[in-house]
Amino acid sequence: MSQGVVQEMVTIALLGALNGAKKKGQLKTETWPTLTLDAPKRPEWGDLASTVAMSLASSEHKAPHDIAQIIVENLPQREELFERVEIVRPGFLNLTVKPTLWQEVLRAIESQGAAYGKADFGRGRRVLVEYVSANPTGPLHVGHGRGAAVGQAIVRLLEAVGHEVAGEYYINDAGRQMKLLGASVYARFQELSGMKVEFPEDGYHGAYITAVAERIKQQLSDTAGEMAPADLETQCRVLAYQEMLRLIRDDLSSLGIDFQSWFSEAALLESRAVEQVLDELKSRGLLFEQEGALWFRSSAFGDEKDRVVKKHDGEYTYLASDIAYHRDKLQRGYDLLVDVWGADHHGYIPRMQAVMQAYGHPKERLHVVLVQLVKLLRGGVEVKMSKRTGSFITMREVIDEVGADAAKFYFLMRDSRTHLDFDLELAKQRSTDNPVYYVQYAHARISSLWRVAAERGVACPQSTEADLAVLTDPDELGLIRKLSAYPEILQTSASTFEPHRMTYYLQQLAALLHMFYNKHRILPPAVEQEQGDGGAIEELTPKKTAARLVLMRSVQQVIRNGLTVLGISAPEQM
Repeated sequence: MSQGVVQEMVTIALLGALNGAKKKGQLKTETWPTLTLDAPKRPEWGDLASTVAMSLASSEHKAPHDIAQIIVENLPQREELFERVEIVRPGFLNLTVKPTLWQEVLRAIESQGAAYGKADFGRGRRVLVEYVSANPTGPLHVGHGRGAAVGQAIVRLLEAVGHEVAGEYYINDAGRQMKLLGASVYARFQELSGMKVEFPEDGYHGAYITAVAERIKQQLSDTAGEMAPADLETQCRVLAYQEMLRLIRDDLSSLGIDFQSWFSEAALLESRAVEQVLDELKSRGLLFEQEGALWFRSSAFGDEKDRVVKKHDGEYTYLASDIAYHRDKLQRGYDLLVDVWGADHHGYIPRMQAVMQAYGHPKERLHVVLVQLVKLLRGGVEVKMSKRTGSFITMREVIDEVGADAAKFYFLMRDSRTHLDFDLELAKQRSTDNPVYYVQYAHARISSLWRVAAERGVACPQSTEADLAVLTDPDELGLIRKLSAYPEILQTSASTFEPHRMTYYLQQLAALLHMFYNKHRILPPAVEQEQGDGGAIEELTPKKTAARLVLMRSVQQVIRNGLTVLGISAPEQM
């Protein structure tokens, strides 16, 4: 994993110190631990902190403080790189680098542009991310929306670090839920025809079912009277499924999400893939019969108990289809399978990891990302019912009300494993209280700066044309430090499958930008401002103006990069 420019320079210096101490016989460890650099909790403690001395204590049989002292004594280019090096017990190394080093961050951002922060450590590795995969029996709800945003962000993050990634939707278009969909729509169809019918137990009661039945009744107006009841019910199921799938596609498209592939469970069953994988597992002694059912020996691979794959009545369980589906994924040559599931499926993880192992792969070949529930609020008060459908709030209703960008940002704001409170009123506000507005406004604010600069005839130089050495103010350096951390944030988000790290980072960077913008002058004042009787104006030389414009362009670039990776727009005006 690559680091920021300054972090990489400091890491190289620390490795140089360790190797230098080893040559002198001061240290004896054969292999150095992974060097990590963190930002100290308080800025006065320095720019970067390392715990390498404490990591070496057991292998060196020395006190961490003594090891830290050895490292400091052997630091190459200490005077050129560091303004201050401090050892804090028990063995922390707090490092304050020279301000001139931070200038290299701005040059790197300018030269790399949209590629800044990206890496290639995933190159050559194919990944399939399956997400949403809701039953096509009704509209997507807000929980599906959160899963969709998380899944898409994971796809884009993995692509940003070099993986070859595809997103897939598994269509559960077979089994009992599809029969219930057909029966529910057929019952409403009959009611619309003036018949009194008993609605199926466990049927789908949403208002959308009646709406679908009305549209199907119009489509079949010329032929319904000639069809046998069983054929009419089948037709209702087929047409309702087609309409539900179209609705799901449209809803996802409204969130800016398109899948590379849509995989049908019905097609999987028709291909006899389920029978084939079960026969294969049975031939290897991994299935057994008991009480008239067929069981998978998942307990042999760490699951808490064995699982039924075929019931006594001959019907396959969900697990049987999932085994065949994941076997198909592996046969397509994917090196890593990522599934994004609702948190209520957490108990299903061990049995699917058992499937990986049954086919000779490590259980880590499958990584499951869990997504917790979303609570919708309006001005702090929970919203449970939909005005449009009379039941649950749909994902589309949320997007229509707050916009795709705000919806996606909110869905990604918290660790997906934690519950999310989503306040619709707050998400619509054009204020600093609204996180997505706060971040997007930072980008738009800098765009406004370029327009004002053009009006005043102030050129925006390249970093090679500006004297960046004048950027010594603590607020300037604070912004650059945050920019320097972006590559590590992006790459850590990708490797941990945690896109919320990106939204946290963008909010922090936006906060620093807004604070700087409100506190410091970037452009020289207009003539009328110079002649006014306002308060004191910060002294601003042409050199300072040029350097700060370079800094602002770097901030804007990183905000744009981060929003783009998350699939969120970076507006020029708001």
